[in-house]
Amino acid sequence: MPAMAYVRAGVTSLHSILGDGLVYRNLRPIDARLPDVAALRQFLGLDDAPVVPRKAAPAFGKVVAEMLRQARGLELPGVGLRRVIYVGDNEASDGAAFANLCSAGGWSGRAFIGQDDLRRQRSDHVEGNLYLSNRWSGLYDFVAGLERSGFGLDEQTVVVADVDKTLIGARGRNDAVIVQARLEALQCTVGGLLGPRFDALAFRAAYDELNQATYFGLTEDNQDYLAYICLVLGSGLFRLDDLAQQARSGSLRFAEWIQRVDERRAELALAGLGAVHDGIWGRVRAGDPTPFKAFRHNEYLSTLARFGDEPERSPEQVLARRVAITHEVRDIVGMLRRRGALAFGLSDKPDEAALPSEDQARRGLPPLHRAETIAVGEALNTDGRERQ
Repeated sequence: MPAMAYVRAGVTSLHSILGDGLVYRNLRPIDARLPDVAALRQFLGLDDAPVVPRKAAPAFGKVVAEMLRQARGLELPGVGLRRVIYVGDNEASDGAAFANLCSAGGWSGRAFIGQDDLRRQRSDHVEGNLYLSNRWSGLYDFVAGLERSGFGLDEQTVVVADVDKTLIGARGRNDAVIVQARLEALQCTVGGLLGPRFDALAFRAAYDELNQATYFGLTEDNQDYLAYICLVLGSGLFRLDDLAQQARSGSLRFAEWIQRVDERRAELALAGLGAVHDGIWGRVRAGDPTPFKAFRHNEYLSTLARFGDEPERSPEQVLARRVAITHEVRDIVGMLRRRGALAFGLSDKPDEAALPSEDQARRGLPPLHRAETIAVGEALNTDGRERQ
């Protein structure tokens, strides 16, 4: 089939699309007028939930639903929300977040789950309240269908856009750049801590092996945990083969493993890693989902470095090098906002990987949502279909 063609759609920022209406993993909204998860725990009866519930958990839906109610009240006092339009890239996690959000709010809803799959012809299908498309441009047909069916696109509607691999770094189009930024940061952090002992080939072998669903029992699909595991393996305290064998059985959890590491803290201290371990171990016990702060601050820097434009390059070349805003999502969110809908962004990215540290802020570095970067969209015919 012919290669998909892309076009530039200007330079913009997440802030120009969402304002400060977004929240990262720690569930502390950028808009300081909105309550964070700590302020809502007792009100929502979440005493038994994790300190910071993850995206697919029912407690996450309850917290975000209340944030959305209050956000709508700030802009339009007295107007209640009745409908949700959700835009994401992952049927499992975004589908669960969408369902929990609708349930918590008592709202009707429809969700678009997209990607660019260049191996196949354009395909769209509906599963319940989910509209799945292998083109991000399918979003236009999705919203047109909502309008034809009488689904309200007005001030009683909220459009919730997943940020990572949807609004930026779109899955199948530009997501590899986000992964590259994270891996660069992880390698830089582990390499810097290990110094001369760092073996880049052994590090990559450990990362590639353990960064698979087979080992989620150990890593819990948490890149901070994986980064720390790679650090300890690099110190020589454990062997990759032995750890992988234990983890494949599904019986070894991260909390149990890091406790084993703590029992050998003296050996880590001899390698100069005692203080790093103490900080991470303490944050894990406190329930912090982002315990490896140095790694995430480096991820912020490596991601920010990939924002921007290279006007001399083609859109396809830029997509391989820069984190791009997905024009189709930007366009639809803008249209819905003009009709009165509330817009809000959800990101599973840790706050530390999206916001500058105090030192970074003093150097004038902006939060990711205020950094400008190129927007890219699919080249479409006037009828909204992709060019052949």
